[in-house]
Amino acid sequence: MMQQKGVPMTISSSLNSGVAALKANANRLASISDNIANASTFGYKRVETDFHSMVTATSGGAYSAGGVRTTSQRMIDQRGSLVTTNNSTDLAVRGRGMLPVMPSSQIATGTTEMLLATTGSFRTNEQGYLVTESGLVLLGWPAQSDGSIPSVPRDTPAGLQPVQLSVNQLSGSPTTRMTLRMNLPATATEAGSPGDTQPLSVEYFDNLGKSEKVDIDLSPIVPATGASNEWRMVLRDTASSGAVIGEYILTFGDSRTTGGTLSAVSTVSGGGYDPATGSFLVNVRGGPMEINIGQLGDSAGITQLSDTFAPVSITRDGSAVGTMTSVKVDENGYVYATYDSGISRRVFQIPLVDVPNPNGLTALDSQTYAPSRDSGTFFLWDAGDGPTGDLVSFAREESTTDVATELTAMIQTQRAYSSSAKVIQTVDEMLQETTNIKR
Repeated sequence: MMQQKGVPMTISSSLNSGVAALKANANRLASISDNIANASTFGYKRVETDFHSMVTATSGGAYSAGGVRTTSQRMIDQRGSLVTTNNSTDLAVRGRGMLPVMPSSQIATGTTEMLLATTGSFRTNEQGYLVTESGLVLLGWPAQSDGSIPSVPRDTPAGLQPVQLSVNQLSGSPTTRMTLRMNLPATATEAGSPGDTQPLSVEYFDNLGKSEKVDIDLSPIVPATGASNEWRMVLRDTASSGAVIGEYILTFGDSRTTGGTLSAVSTVSGGGYDPATGSFLVNVRGGPMEINIGQLGDSAGITQLSDTFAPVSITRDGSAVGTMTSVKVDENGYVYATYDSGISRRVFQIPLVDVPNPNGLTALDSQTYAPSRDSGTFFLWDAGDGPTGDLVSFAREESTTDVATELTAMIQTQRAYSSSAKVIQTVDEMLQETTNIKR
């Protein structure tokens, strides 16, 4: 009698197991259909559904079917292939790490809810923000006026701001530093030389973006006998009506080890020469300007050799007023704006966000993800540093769905579903036979 009582119980567990199998295969079919539907969705991460058996205790020699359950996981750490595009702000991450983004609706509120994405096609909207068609704004750290990135917190999105480009606005920056590299003729400081002055004009940009010049007169000091190896350098500012802003005596060495290099710099007027940096400060109309002529004994500074005057390299910072013409993002996440004046400026840095468990992120709409307890704490890295990969512009990441694999899994799921339905049908027939025993 105990065995007979166990028969209906075992049959009932078989029925429950068959129902659980139908539900499990339906769940797997749902994930497969989602994967196939997003086979052409850029940045989509496929979902895997796994089956787990449920075991119940057995007693009295009767086996009770426990059934099956499923768990689904989005494989966020898998990377799709990169395809090239013709938009410089189409971005993809090559390797580990994700882009910080936020919904464009939050721009007006001033809040920053950082979401993560592995790729995006960003274009400027009417306000100059880099936004995707799905309304995601790219986040980054704004650069300072000299292009440097300030110190920012790396474990919080507090320092991030929506990337905004002033596409139709004029921009320029004043010149604050100038570097002079030239060769002065050694024969000009010998007795009997004509003592001709060597003129030189260097353009700079004032605080209003206007072009001005520092006019430099280099006059050799001609001795009565021998060679003085000395030059008088006088600097004038055109913005100050040609007023003298600095005068210096440059003395060059003639030994075998330091011949032709600066051995001393005497200040007549203007800021004092700093031998540690090779620079001195002069005051143009817009403010102080640092001029570097090289350190003492440095062959890469101003030299006095042979019989030829030759400006070797003259550089300065600052830029004329210009309109932005293009934007470029390099592999380290730096955003550069190029202007029609030919100047390129660093305006933002895009960090890459990394978490210990990417598959633990909470999946949201538009291929975005949010940090969660399962993903672990995030950290904002410079692209290419630490565990993160680099940024690729003119590129999008394809979906990680492989249609052939999904169709094969669909066939397997269909067969398993049909078999589970057959189990339920068989159990129904067995229960009918059990009912007929009473007759």
